[in-house]
Amino acid sequence: MLVAVGAFAQGSVQFSGKVANVYDAPVFVGSVAGGVRATGPAYMVQLYAGNTATSLGPVAGSLLPFLTGAGAGYWKTTGVTIPAGSIDASGNSFLQVRAWATASGATYELASASGTGFGLSNTLTIKPTNAPDVPALLTGLTSFAISGATTGVPEPSIMAVAALGGLALLLRRRK
Repeated sequence: MLVAVGAFAQGSVQFSGKVANVYDAPVFVGSVAGGVRATGPAYMVQLYAGNTATSLGPVAGSLLPFLTGAGAGYWKTTGVTIPAGSIDASGNSFLQVRAWATASGATYELASASGTGFGLSNTLTIKPTNAPDVPALLTGLTSFAISGATTGVPEPSIMAVAALGGLALLLRRRK
C-alpha cells in the first residue's frame, strides 16, 4: 500500500519550450531583445522542481541540449516525472526551466557559480498529472536569456590578417 501511495504522489509534465496555441518561449543568448537563440550542445537546458519556490532541484531525465536550425532556442519535447518530494500537499509543484552554456560549466550550478553563461525562467506553479492523463503543460512559461555567454569568438577575415602581416613586413624592412 505504501508503494501505491508513493506512486500517486508523483506526476508528469511535458517539458517543452513551445506548445502550439498555449505558449512559445524560446531561450536566447545575450538578451531576449535582439539576442540569438541558443543552439546545439554548447547550451543545455534542464527542468527544476520543488514543493516550494525556494526548494527547487533538478528533475532526473530532463537534462537536454538545444535543437539546431529552425529548432534553435528549443529542446526536444520530453515527458518527465516530477518526484513525490517535489509536490506539495495541494498537488502542485513549483517548476523552473534553467539553461546554461557548457563552456561555463557542466551543470547549471557550476555555470551559475562561475558568474556567467546561465539563465532561468519565471517560476511556474503547475499541478502534474497522473497516468492515464496526458502530462501537464508548462503553461505560463516565457522566454529568457542566457546572460554573459558568447555566441562565438569572432575570427578576423583573411584580408585583415594579410593586411597586418603586410604592415609588419613593411615595418621590418624599413630598419
